[in-house]
Amino acid sequence: MANPLLPTLRNLFLERPARKRDYAYFAGRLEASGKELEARFAAAADSAENRRQLRHIVGLERWGQRRLRTALGEPPIQDEMDQYAPPLGQNLLDLRAAFAATRRETVVLVRQLEARGVPPAWIIPHNEFGPLTLRAWLRYLDLHASLEGKRIKPARR
Repeated sequence: MANPLLPTLRNLFLERPARKRDYAYFAGRLEASGKELEARFAAAADSAENRRQLRHIVGLERWGQRRLRTALGEPPIQDEMDQYAPPLGQNLLDLRAAFAATRRETVVLVRQLEARGVPPAWIIPHNEFGPLTLRAWLRYLDLHASLEGKRIKPARR
């Protein structure tokens, strides 16, 4: 059964804050938050929990990228984020590099959407939130990584 609050939450936290933003804003915002997260991850302990969390962050962002690419002509698919996560067993250094590369790819994707003139109000379905505009998707990817990144614990000194 779908959560009846999801449309309200989608509008309040994703659509409304993104409504007046353009692609240039999102490219800059994703670059800046990516650098902040990279610094946080550089100070992280190489623990199983941190590796699990970083795999999740990278996997979800890659999954979101795949959804966004449908606005550039890739066929739509209904899948889950698990298949996009980096392989199990990677150390924290490898996962940090995977995050940095993934975030750079997201920024490139935003610039491609802008260059092709794809309307930011283009709708792409999300598995939980339902139909999201491209703007809301970009806010979602930024918000997700930032919130989930706070769960990464620093190394003890």
